[in-house]
Amino acid sequence: MTKKLKGLTFLVLMMLFVLVVTACSFGKSGKVEVGIVLPTKDEPRWVQDEQRFKDALKKSKYSTEILFSQGSSAKEKENVEALLNKGIKVLIITPHDGAAAASAVEAAKKEGVTVIAYDRLITDTDAVDYYVTFDSLAVGAAQAQYLVDNAKGSDVPLYLYAGAASDNNAFLFFEGAWKVLQPKIADGTFKIANSSEAEKLKDSVDLSREQLGKIIGQITTNWDANEAKNKAQTHLTAAGKELKGNVFILAPNDGTARSIADVFASDSAISSYFVTGQDAEKASIQYIIDGKQSMTVFKDVRTLVKDAMGMAVDILDGKTPDTTGSYDNGSIEVKAKQTNVIVVNKGNVKKELIDSEYYKADEFTGLK
Repeated sequence: MTKKLKGLTFLVLMMLFVLVVTACSFGKSGKVEVGIVLPTKDEPRWVQDEQRFKDALKKSKYSTEILFSQGSSAKEKENVEALLNKGIKVLIITPHDGAAAASAVEAAKKEGVTVIAYDRLITDTDAVDYYVTFDSLAVGAAQAQYLVDNAKGSDVPLYLYAGAASDNNAFLFFEGAWKVLQPKIADGTFKIANSSEAEKLKDSVDLSREQLGKIIGQITTNWDANEAKNKAQTHLTAAGKELKGNVFILAPNDGTARSIADVFASDSAISSYFVTGQDAEKASIQYIIDGKQSMTVFKDVRTLVKDAMGMAVDILDGKTPDTTGSYDNGSIEVKAKQTNVIVVNKGNVKKELIDSEYYKADEFTGLK
């Protein structure tokens, strides 16, 4: 009996020893192969992306960590450094500021890390290997085409808004929109209501980066709903009767679209409005169902995440990722993989978002 107890005690001690050693080994290694840095948790789009990445990673054999920069380039650089310390081999990063992120990814490249810019291009550096994106020019073009298709008559008031001047995508979105809107501005269908710089350039379909910057400088929302609201209020306060009535609004994304729509809806001199959006956020889909927002450009994050993770896995497996084009970031041509976008309005919400299982029907009211 004593020998048996001794033997049992010895086995228990050995099992405990193995568990302790295993725990210590895990804690010491703590290695991460794919580091993901997203810009902020304050916008539904990026929280949604986080969940999509987590869902995609369940099937991955590689370890991953996701960090948020909370709208700070300094925090973004800290996040990259923290991931480098954990031994990452691939960095997937959505920059808060495309140019400011250059120093962070240059540090990664020095460590031999492959850098994938995710959804926003990192500019003015050769330290970017790949870019996974939606076709940003096509996003802006789709928004503008929706406005053009619904405009009737002449001198229709057109309010222009853009994303952050620090985000290369904001330039691409606006450039894509401008090329579609400009002919209709030039022929008198639209009358620009809130940008003197855009008015000066109304006869030019192709704008330089500097010219785009001057317009965006006047109409930027910085991707911030409150800033969009304040800017819209300022513009409406300054607008005369001829710039009210039935109006058309180029809003860059869903968060700003809802804020701008609320401001225009509260002005008794606005009889109706058409307003664009982007990202298919739940709140905006409800707005579309309720007739408060006209459309959104649906970018299926599931596909974008799948493309980004597929590219990372290919790199870790020693394969060359597939690409479909390239983007000039001011320093090099960055190889890119593009994902198509879909226009969603009240008529096709169910088909594009519910039937595709992107959202569930019970997440909305009034859906038909």
